[in-house]
Amino acid sequence: MKRTVKPLTSYTTKLTPEQAKELRKYLEGQGFEFREVPYAQFSAANDKLNVTFYESKKLVLQGKGTQEFIEFVLEPQILQEARLGYEAVLNPELLAPRVGVDESGKGDFFGPMCIAGVYVNEAIISQWKDKGIRDSKSISSDKRIIELAEIIRKTPGCVTSVVPIGNEAYNRLHEKLRSVNAILAWGHARVIENLMGLSHQMRPPPVRAISDQFATTKSTVERALMSLGRSLELVQRHKAEEDIAVAAASILARNEFVTRLGKMEKQYGVPFPKGASTAVEEAAQEFIKKHGADNLPKVAKMHFRTALKVQGLPVPPAKPWKRS
Repeated sequence: MKRTVKPLTSYTTKLTPEQAKELRKYLEGQGFEFREVPYAQFSAANDKLNVTFYESKKLVLQGKGTQEFIEFVLEPQILQEARLGYEAVLNPELLAPRVGVDESGKGDFFGPMCIAGVYVNEAIISQWKDKGIRDSKSISSDKRIIELAEIIRKTPGCVTSVVPIGNEAYNRLHEKLRSVNAILAWGHARVIENLMGLSHQMRPPPVRAISDQFATTKSTVERALMSLGRSLELVQRHKAEEDIAVAAASILARNEFVTRLGKMEKQYGVPFPKGASTAVEEAAQEFIKKHGADNLPKVAKMHFRTALKVQGLPVPPAKPWKRS
């Protein structure tokens, strides 16, 4: 049965001064009647819509013309981007209670692999609307990652879990499983299980778990799911970080990775650059000089070719990459 959805009759967002100027110009050109409203920079109305832009930079739309105005004027002409507004009304799945899972550190020679999970519902998503929560790979500032992680953790109703896999444990797992994807699948399953153990804190309970599809077949993670996790529908898709639950998980995972990398630097007195580059190789060589090659597995992922190179060991030809 097709769900009947009531159109939006109110909407709130924030505008930049430039966007507010464009909006006022549009309203004047369309014959909206302006009026004085306390604490507002301007307010105007027609027979279908009231538009008020406050000194706090908050825009409030009210009336039966709200949804149409968002769809055909506000987003395409003023904001020039689609935001969580009328589209969530047309697609209620955007507000469905769910769990998002993501990882950080997979491509970094130094530091752990960290997997995080975040439960969201409609109220949480609404609170994050103007907070800038997006895929952590698009956030270059570690300071901003820390700020957003704090916002996520302090949001009422939001339930989170982070599973860090330290370097020594990671290397043991890789030696046993021989696959990064197998480690990822275990980490995703462990995070989902941890979250579902806290399901009494989730109102309403999640209907699905969403993650990036990092393996060729979706069954890689499905097989790793534990007893509680099997109660959820598992959705794996490319660019899953476009979902706000997965984006929030990516921020928590990155925050954990960055925090632990910083602690390692203090412990060993050596800088640990992110990624895998010439700077990383130089840092690894400095670490070996200070602490010896025997201690490299404590700070690095030993299946990387970099590990052989910095120890002066033969490096086999690179194998063609394929999704496993």
